[in-house]
Amino acid sequence: MNTLADTKQAIKGGEFIIRESQPQEVFIPEEFSEEQKMMAESTRDFIAKEIIPNAEKIDAHDWELVQKIFNEAGELGLLGISVPEELGGLGMDFNTSMLIADIFGGAGSLSTTYGAHTGIGTLPILYYGNEEQKNKYIPKLATGEYVGCYCLTEPDAGSDANSGKTKATLTEDGKHYLINGQKMWISNAGFADIFIVFAKIDDDKNLSAFIVEKDFGGISLGEEEHKMGIKGSSTRQVFFNDCKVPVENMLSERENGFKIAVNILNIGRAKLGAGVLDGCRKVLEYGTTYAKERKQFKTPIANFGAIQHKLAEMSIKTYVTESACYRAGQNIDDKIEELIAGGMEEGKAKLKGIEQFAIECAILKVHGSEVLDYVVDEGVQVYGGMGFSADAPMERAYRDARIARIYEGTNEINRMLLVGMVIKRAMKGELDVMGPAMDVAKELTAIPSFETIDASVLFNVEKDLLKRLKKAALMVAGKAVQTFEADINNQQEVLMNVADMLIEIYAAESAMLRTEKLVAQKGEEACKGQIAAVEVYIRDAAEKIATAGRNTIPTIAKGDEMKVMMMGLKRFTKYEPVNVIEKRRLVASLAIEKDGYPFFFL
Repeated sequence: MNTLADTKQAIKGGEFIIRESQPQEVFIPEEFSEEQKMMAESTRDFIAKEIIPNAEKIDAHDWELVQKIFNEAGELGLLGISVPEELGGLGMDFNTSMLIADIFGGAGSLSTTYGAHTGIGTLPILYYGNEEQKNKYIPKLATGEYVGCYCLTEPDAGSDANSGKTKATLTEDGKHYLINGQKMWISNAGFADIFIVFAKIDDDKNLSAFIVEKDFGGISLGEEEHKMGIKGSSTRQVFFNDCKVPVENMLSERENGFKIAVNILNIGRAKLGAGVLDGCRKVLEYGTTYAKERKQFKTPIANFGAIQHKLAEMSIKTYVTESACYRAGQNIDDKIEELIAGGMEEGKAKLKGIEQFAIECAILKVHGSEVLDYVVDEGVQVYGGMGFSADAPMERAYRDARIARIYEGTNEINRMLLVGMVIKRAMKGELDVMGPAMDVAKELTAIPSFETIDASVLFNVEKDLLKRLKKAALMVAGKAVQTFEADINNQQEVLMNVADMLIEIYAAESAMLRTEKLVAQKGEEACKGQIAAVEVYIRDAAEKIATAGRNTIPTIAKGDEMKVMMMGLKRFTKYEPVNVIEKRRLVASLAIEKDGYPFFFL
C-alpha cells in the first residue's frame, strides 16, 4: 500500500494529463502553517502601510523612496525568503516564496521591482554562483543593500533570447572580460547595483552569464521608458561599453548562460502565476465595495444580476488560479526534498525540482496573467464611468496588469513551450503520453460506455467529465504529433490550441482537488461556495476545450477520420448542465457578504 510520501514521489511534471490525482496528494493554501500565515499578514501590513499610501510618489519615479521601502523590506526578511539562513535569508521553502509573491502582487508596480530583485536579480547567483560569489553578493541582495537586475533582452533578441549580440572578449592578460552591447526593458536598471548580464564570448553559439557591478564602469543607462503601466518600476536600456568584468565574475561555466536564463525564467513564471493573486483580490475588494455603495434605479448595483455575474466570475477564476499555484508549488517542494534525500546538493536539487515542473510553471504564468487581465477589465466595468477615471483605483490596476501576459516569456511563447516540453518528455520516454493517446484513438471506434454515474456523490459527474476532457486533449495532441511529426514545432496555432486544453484541465482539476480536500475537512455546507465555483468552472473549461479541439481537428485529420474525431470530441466534452446562474449568484452573495474575494485563506 502506498504511503502519501510514496505517492508524492511518483508525481512527475506534466503527469496530470495521464494521471488521476487524489485530494490527499495536493497541498491547499488553507494548510499553510501559522508561521507562514503570519509572514503573509506581515507582508500585507507592510504593503498597506508603506506602499499603497505612496503609490503616486512611486509612479512619479521617486527612486529614493523606492530604495527606502526596499531597505525596510530587507530588514523584515522579505527580500530573502528563499535565501539560506547562512547567507542572510530566511531559508524558507518554494511554496512560502510563492505565498509572499502572491501577497506582493497587491503592491502595484512595486511588485515588479520586488519580483525582479528577488527572482531574476538574485536567484542566478544563488543557484549558479560558486561559494565565493554567493558569499560576496547574496547577503547584500537579501538585505536590500544591493538591488539586482537581469539583462537578457536586446532590441533583436526577445523571445529568441539566445540570438543576443552582446559580446564578451577576454583581455590580453586573461584577467577580465570586456562586455559590449545593448540591453533593453531592464527592470530595476535605474537604481540597480548588480546586473546579471548575458553575452556571447567571441563566436560562441550559446550565451554566457556574468555578475556585473555597477561600479565596474563602462555602463550607461537610457532614459526611463514611458510605459503603459507599472510606472513605478524603473525600466531602462542598459549600454555596455568596454565594461571590465573580472574573469572570476563569470556565472557558472562558459556557454551555460542560456540554460541559466531558461531555468531562472521557469521560477519567474511560477512566481508570476502566484503574483497576480492579491492584485485580483484587491480589485474584487474595491469592486464589491463600490457595487454595494453605488446606486442606480434606487438600488445598489450589487443587487443586479449582471454585476453579480461579474463578481462571481472574478472570484471563481481567482480561486482556480490560487488552487493551481499552491498545488504546483508544493509538488516542486516535494521533488526538491526527494532529490536532497537522494544525496543531491541543495542548490542543484532546487533547480532540478523546478525544472521537473517547468510545464506547470508555464501553465501558471499563462492562466494567472489572463485571469488577472479578466479581473481588472471587469473591475473597470463594475465601476462604469468612474472605472475610466485616474482618480479611481481601477485605472492603475488595468494598466499595470497588462504586462503580465508579456514578461517572463509572452503567453504565446509559454503555450508553445509547455506543449513542446510535453512532447519532448514523451519522446524521451520520461512521460508516457503516446500510450494513453493511442488508447484514446482506439476508443473512438469502440462502442461507447453507457455506465451510469451516481450524481449524488460530490463531484462524481465532474470527475467523469475531467477524465473525458483529458481524453480529448490526448486525442488531439496525439494525432497532431502523428500528422506533423518533426514539423510539429512549426505548427504554432495547433500547439496553442493544445496548450489551451492542457491549461484548462490542470486549472479545473486543481480547484476540484482543493475543494474535495476542504469538504473532507469542513463539510459541504461550509464549502458550498467553492463547490459552486468548481461546478461552474469545469463546464466553462469543457466549452473552451471543445472549441480548441474543433479549431484543430480539421488541420490534423481529413475525411472519415476527421468526422470520427469530431464525434469523439463531442462525446468527451459533453457535460450534464447545472443551473450556473444560481451557482454564480451564490458565489457573488458570498463576495458581497465578505466585501471582496470570498475564499481567502488568511
